[in-house]
Amino acid sequence: MNVNSSATMMSNDVAEGSIRSSGEQQPPPAPTLSRYESQKRRDWNTFGQYLKNQRPPVSVSQCNCNHVLEFLQYLDQFGKTKVHLQGCVFFGQPDPPAPCTCPLKQAWGSLDALIGRLRAAYEEHGGSPESNPFANGSIRMYLRKVKDCQAKARGIPYKKKKKKKKIVNPHKPQEDQLNVHTSNNSVI
Repeated sequence: MNVNSSATMMSNDVAEGSIRSSGEQQPPPAPTLSRYESQKRRDWNTFGQYLKNQRPPVSVSQCNCNHVLEFLQYLDQFGKTKVHLQGCVFFGQPDPPAPCTCPLKQAWGSLDALIGRLRAAYEEHGGSPESNPFANGSIRMYLRKVKDCQAKARGIPYKKKKKKKKIVNPHKPQEDQLNVHTSNNSVI
């Protein structure tokens, strides 16, 4: 066996997760998580750490929607979205011409996505959907308030995207037109 083939065999063994000289098998590498799963895990760990830092510490099983609301407000200090206050001369302007002293906050969309990930993580960690503090109505109300406040401060309303209606084609057979209710060839 020459040196090159020996080196190739050694690199193949390492790549496959085993080393022949020791005779031990290395455990297979953990599957790589999707970006969403990684972020969800990171968010869950951050929330858990936040609860541990409370005085007195709070366990996840004791956590309620008030802890979640306090967590969302705590996160504002790390925000990067300028939210103009009502007294600011730039209130309602999407692109202010100069800097101001208004606070930076978490963007509504970021908070909304965070709550979605934490809601899923809570149930994945054994919490019941009925007691999920991230699914509480007060959280949805808080997010709606943040969304409205930020929209007014920027002068840009958030508009819900409308679902596109399917057009009924009288020349296609009826089974091709799924999820469309028709009456005299018109969409209801």
